[in-house]
Amino acid sequence: MSSAPDATACEARAGTRRRWLDAGTLTPVIAAILFGTYAALQMRWDWLETYYPLLLRGLGMTVLLVVVTSSLGMLLAIPIGLVQIVGPKWLALPARAFCTVIRGTPLLLQLWLLYYGLGSLFPQFPWIRDSALWPILRQAWPYAFLGLTLSYAAYEGEVFRGAFKGVPKGQLDAARAYGMSGLLMFRRIWLPQAFKRAMPTLAGETILQLKATPLVATITVIDVYSVAAQVRQQTYLTYEPLLLISAIYILMAVVITKVFAWLSGQGQDNTALSKS
Repeated sequence: MSSAPDATACEARAGTRRRWLDAGTLTPVIAAILFGTYAALQMRWDWLETYYPLLLRGLGMTVLLVVVTSSLGMLLAIPIGLVQIVGPKWLALPARAFCTVIRGTPLLLQLWLLYYGLGSLFPQFPWIRDSALWPILRQAWPYAFLGLTLSYAAYEGEVFRGAFKGVPKGQLDAARAYGMSGLLMFRRIWLPQAFKRAMPTLAGETILQLKATPLVATITVIDVYSVAAQVRQQTYLTYEPLLLISAIYILMAVVITKVFAWLSGQGQDNTALSKS
């Protein structure tokens, strides 16, 4: 009875080895190893001893920005996409306008409007200056988190709109015929199917969110890119800090890809279990 699963597992492992031995996979790996060896031997890295605490701080901020803004943005994107499909109209129109405005303007402009525009209005109100929130509102990071969250929510709102619309109507009709309430149908049928359809796009959008985080350096938030810029200004080294943060961004993008691939696999496993 166990021979078939064992054979399948062996074929999967063999397929994995073949993919690793494929020239298209080996070529960039070998090139990365050679370039890494050259960079380690021929370039200056003594500055790391001085700047690594700041670099770790910037890396932590970058990771926090991606995780928090993507999570909050996705929570906002689900209702934004849903109301554009089911209404009511007085909610669907503002949701569509929100997506159009945010997707139609540069993220850098949005960050500047929040930080230099909205942030400069708060000091004019004494009740805000005297409140417990003022020590937070006078800093730059809340506006960075808000801007990135709204941007992610607008893009993913359109993704979820298409995902909700793409769920076959027959599945929803069957759920109603079984007597499911609207909330139960949404939780067990509509939302899981929409997530499954949106998952590949969500991975790409999250990587784009990672690549958008350097823009927060323009409003004085210290992320990994701003640390590299500071190293360049103070040491006059150009390639070393930029190459290092490039490697960091690539590794983070690989991690994001693996996480979403794992989530996609979990979703397929759960679907198969529910069918069985």
